This record gives sequence, C-alpha cells and structure tokens, in this order.
Amino acid sequence: MILAQTRQTPTTPNLDWPLMRNNIGRQDLDALITYLQQEDPMLTQSAQVRAFEQEWSEWVGVKHSVFVNSGASANLITMAALRHHFGPGEVIVPTLTWVSDIASVLQAGLTPVFVDINPRTLGMDADQVISRITANTRAVFLTHVLGYNGLTQPLLEELQRRGIPLIEDVCESHGATHRGRRLGSLGLMSNFSFYYAHHMSTIEGGMVCTNDPGLHQTLRMLRSHGMVRESTDPGLKQAFTAQHPDLNPDFIFALPAYNVRSTELNAILGRSQLKRLDANNRRRTENLLTFLENLDPSRYQTDFETEGSSNYAFTLILRHPDEAFRDRVMQALRDAGVEFRRGTSGGGNQLRQPYLRRLLGDDEATRYPKVDHVHFYGFYIGNYPSLERASILELCALLNSL
Repeated sequence: MILAQTRQTPTTPNLDWPLMRNNIGRQDLDALITYLQQEDPMLTQSAQVRAFEQEWSEWVGVKHSVFVNSGASANLITMAALRHHFGPGEVIVPTLTWVSDIASVLQAGLTPVFVDINPRTLGMDADQVISRITANTRAVFLTHVLGYNGLTQPLLEELQRRGIPLIEDVCESHGATHRGRRLGSLGLMSNFSFYYAHHMSTIEGGMVCTNDPGLHQTLRMLRSHGMVRESTDPGLKQAFTAQHPDLNPDFIFALPAYNVRSTELNAILGRSQLKRLDANNRRRTENLLTFLENLDPSRYQTDFETEGSSNYAFTLILRHPDEAFRDRVMQALRDAGVEFRRGTSGGGNQLRQPYLRRLLGDDEATRYPKVDHVHFYGFYIGNYPSLERASILELCALLNSL
C-alpha cells in the first residue's frame, strides 16, 4: 500500500527579525557626545559637514559632494539643478523606485517617461530606456534598487553617444559597483540617502555627488535658499556682486530655492559610520548570497545579478503569480516575527499610486507587467551586519516548506 505524501505543516520559528537593527552604534553616539562636550560646539552646518562631504567624495570617487537633510532633498535639488542647466523636457524614470524620485521630476516642472524593469536587477529595462529617448529627453534618472547594479555597459555607451545625462539614485546601494567603479561616480549627478534603515545612517540625511563644477555651485546654492554666498567659486560671487550693486553681497538670492541643509551632528554620525561601511557591506553581501543560495529556485526568484551588488535588503519574489501562495508566505513571515515590505522598493509599481493615477489614469500601470509582478508577488526583508547565518538558513527552510 502506497501512502499519499502530504506537505507537513512546519514549526514556525520566532526569528524576531526587524527591517533594521543596530544601525547607529555606541561608537557613533560616543562621537556625538565627545563633540558636544566641547565648549560652545557649533551645531549648524559648518566644518563637520565640509569634512563629511570631502570624505564621502573620496569614498565614492567623485570631485564634489553636497550634504543635505534627506535623500528626498537630494532628489529635489538634483532635478532642480537639471532643470536650471538643461531646461524643460522629459526625464526617463523607473516604475520601481521611491516616490521622491518621481515627485522631484514633477516638482522641477519636468515630464516623467516610464519604463518597465529588468527582473534580474529590478532596475530599468535598458532596451526600453534607449527606445524612449527623444529630442525632448533631458536625462535618464536610474535607480539602483536594493543594492543591485542597475547599469549595463551598452546603456552607458548609448547615453554617452547621444549626449544624454545619466542621473543615478544610489540611495539603496551604497558601495555597489559597475565594472569596478562605485555606483554614483558614473553619472552627471548621483543621490544617496542616509536614512536609518540604509547601509549607513545619519538618522536623516542625503548627499548629491557630481564631477561638474558648475552643477556643484548650483547645488550648493539650491541647498540654502539660492544664496550666492553658499558658492565656493570666487568668480561666480564676483559676477553676481558686479551685476547687482544695489544688493548686499551677503544676501543675493540667485535661484528660487530651498532650505535643505543638514547639521554638524548629522555629519559627525556620517563620518563615524563611513569608517566601517566597507566591512558592513561585505557582511551584507555574504548574507544575501546565503539567502539566495538556500531558497527553492522553483518557487522563488534566485537568479538576480549579484555581481557588484551591495545588498540593502533581501529580495523575496515569487517565481510565478499565485495569490494563495503569496498569502501563505506573508502569514508565515508575520508568524515568525519577520518584518517585510510587499512590493519591494517604494511599495511596488509607482504608477498604481494615487499621485500618478491622477496624472496618467488607472490603466497606465498595466502597461508594465514585469514591475506589476513585483508589485503583487514581491517583498523585501531586512538585511544588516549583525544578522546571523543560522537565522537566514532557518528562514529559508521555513519559506521552502510552505
């Protein structure tokens, strides 16, 4: 007699697994305390911010960095600078990204043009990007999602051939590389975020990087009310002073800008964390590989392009659309105490969000089936240096048993 095989209900572990743990350490807090114990310490943007910008530039491999109060503010002034230097037009953007990438395009008075994703990187489909370039294209704003390198060499070469600027969003991918170069050093401008849950944190904070001296000066002014005195270019300051003799040189506002400055305290945290970022990134990458190597590839996607990646969070995407299986996965994660986000980066397909539905209609989202699969059947799970290999293996065993 042959007994029918049945799938046994697994014993649910208690993994106590948040999206992030211990991202600001004792050494970071001690650095803050030491600074605050000085007599009359400077708290607003000053020497610590300048030092952090210099150290960050050296780490990324760029000439200039501008520290701001969030990654969203980095997006904001990047698109404002693009509009100021290149004029109105279209920006090719991803469907899978954080809301502020798309919002910053709209806020700058530019027009977003969407493309679907490459499922192996979760970044933009390079062929679609190239096919949607027109005479009206001002830039390609590419997001490196969850630590994966979203660039391809053919895309880079085609953009260079056509003279189309590349803007990189590296907010989730600190330390990831393309052909040995750190992401954020390949585009005209790039954005980073230092939010608490990211590779390193200044609690809130962001950075804009560029090798272009003119854009650097524009970004510095956009950060602080459009004031010319924020420029580090003596010639630019002299020109504005000569053109406007009726104005106090300390209060010449060249641009209708913002106040998105950060503080000395945030910069101290950044400088402290930068010292261990490379080591933390190596551990994160080891964790990701352990996760992908132990998932069942017939049920979950495991064939991501991990070369050069610097993982931000584990990508858990169902191989095939299956609502019942998806719901079992979500319930199992909740029961095991594993925090997750459905839709992966930014909540999934941005075209399904109300702010874009109002602009483009309810049907636009359905034109992008690859990102829609991630929207409904994809998740991310926290990854951090203190995560133990045994916990990763236990989670994989649970997921494979469902």
